[in-house]
Amino acid sequence: MLADSDTRWKWGALTARRIAPEGRSTELSGYLLRGRATPTARQLAEVGAEADALREVTGTAFLQTLREKEYDLVVLALVGGAVQAMLHGISALKLADRPVIVTGYVGVVYEKLSDGLLLRHGADVVLANSRFDGQRFRAVYEGVGADASSVTEAALPFLGGERYVPEEGRDTVVFAAQPSVPANRADRAYLLKRLVEHARLHPRREVLLKLRSKIGEHTTHVEEFPYQRLAEKVPGGLPPNFKLVYGNMGELLDRTDLLVTVSSTAALEALHRRIPTAILTDLGVREPLGNHHFIGSGCLASWDQLDGGGRPRADAVWADRQGVAADGSYSSAFDTARKQVAKLLDGPVLPPLNPYYTATTAPGYLPGLLARYHLAADGTPLPSAAKAAAGGNGGVRRVVREAVRGAARGAYRHGVQRVAPVIRRMGDL
Repeated sequence: MLADSDTRWKWGALTARRIAPEGRSTELSGYLLRGRATPTARQLAEVGAEADALREVTGTAFLQTLREKEYDLVVLALVGGAVQAMLHGISALKLADRPVIVTGYVGVVYEKLSDGLLLRHGADVVLANSRFDGQRFRAVYEGVGADASSVTEAALPFLGGERYVPEEGRDTVVFAAQPSVPANRADRAYLLKRLVEHARLHPRREVLLKLRSKIGEHTTHVEEFPYQRLAEKVPGGLPPNFKLVYGNMGELLDRTDLLVTVSSTAALEALHRRIPTAILTDLGVREPLGNHHFIGSGCLASWDQLDGGGRPRADAVWADRQGVAADGSYSSAFDTARKQVAKLLDGPVLPPLNPYYTATTAPGYLPGLLARYHLAADGTPLPSAAKAAAGGNGGVRRVVREAVRGAARGAYRHGVQRVAPVIRRMGDL
């Protein structure tokens, strides 16, 4: 399994476990694609998804590993461009008996639908997390004349936990933060302000701000304005019943009485357990926020409504279409995918991968995309990638390279979270 961020690691590792054919001994080898969002050890421990082995690699190093080792199944838990690069890179390996390739999405697909889907086309199995997504995915592929047979309906692999039961004396509200939704400082400060005011309005209620990463860590999306920094500037300080928390979302939901978010996938986890869930409308119901995905869910609400005691009730039909599986059907959600993988593994030698994007269909797009992952237009490693790999095995050189890489990541994150906002404010003067 190859992943490029903490959330995709969680999705990829859990998906690999769930779709592995029954009756086979399974060993999960995990690879982290080196890049901006490579997760830290703390982040990996927090998501609660483990592999039997773990290694950080470049894209070309991963391809070399596939040449040297025989794997039955490869799960690509990556951003769309990286999936496309790996598909072409694997194709260029010309393996006599290649592995089954599976990919998909880590959560709600609310933007760049056609872009992301076409970048994933070519995998043997493209997982859809719901019946709704399955219909949309097939429509996109068929609309461009691409084979849609790879689309396979499943569910998010991290749903679970006990069904919600109110507990006497407990009243806990959890706000699930997102790194880039909303994106600007003013909107994020507004949400924090309303959350703090909610805590002050209900002093006996425990109000928790669930954060995805600590300062200096990155996840799938860039977080320019961390809530931790904004919380330091709250007038009067934070009330005693308000806390910033980290940790596994599933464990936190065990004691949640109301989940509030803009559009986090945590909403689907809460709805699966039938926990009251509110999708905020304070900043509008808009595509850039992703909360438009929840139209028809019955969960849309504002802070004013929540302050007054409102508790949204999810629409059962909407929840069923979105793969929430609150009706108890989750136990069979991966049966189709598991059978499809088994069929591919037990069948004849797999044909060459056939992505929609080729030098014929996208000659002005594909070469540049592959080059970002150090691959030539035909999927083979560029000379620069081969040179780096050849020169990077010495002990001293490796230590120096890792030190420089770590410093570069730190500088990048400092620039995003500290320098960039200052420059923008100066530009507004």
